[in-house]
Amino acid sequence: MSRLLVDADAIRALADILTETGLTEIEIAEKDSRIRVARGAPPVQAAVPTAYAPAPVAAPLAAPATAAVDPAKDPGAVNSPMVGVAYLTPDPASPAFVTEGQTVQAGQTLLLIEAMKTFNQIKAPRAGTVTRILVESGQPVEFGEPLLIIG
Repeated sequence: MSRLLVDADAIRALADILTETGLTEIEIAEKDSRIRVARGAPPVQAAVPTAYAPAPVAAPLAAPATAAVDPAKDPGAVNSPMVGVAYLTPDPASPAFVTEGQTVQAGQTLLLIEAMKTFNQIKAPRAGTVTRILVESGQPVEFGEPLLIIG
């Protein structure tokens, strides 16, 4: 009978990340081992109305002058390469790495993402101007989530 070896410290660290970031699942893989930690989402409670009334008919809304652009589909979007917590400054007392309207060079640090107690620099994939910053400092981010847009 083989015995399963479990790294309890790694599981605790992953559970701490889930708690800190509000995520429901995280997984790491190394060589031939894989650890996945998940927690159930809190139950959703919905109020059920006791009687239904017909909805009032509203006049159609006029189309906005400019259509909203989905940041994920913007060709200048810089997406998160990992799950973690985004930080716009190197430390709380320092200014932001970049600001909206700022010109950046390819390879310039845009922000940090903390994952597994490691701060990872997210660098500009190309030169351009930061047109929008889509995250706030300390905000949890998912893999592939747009962080900012370089125009």
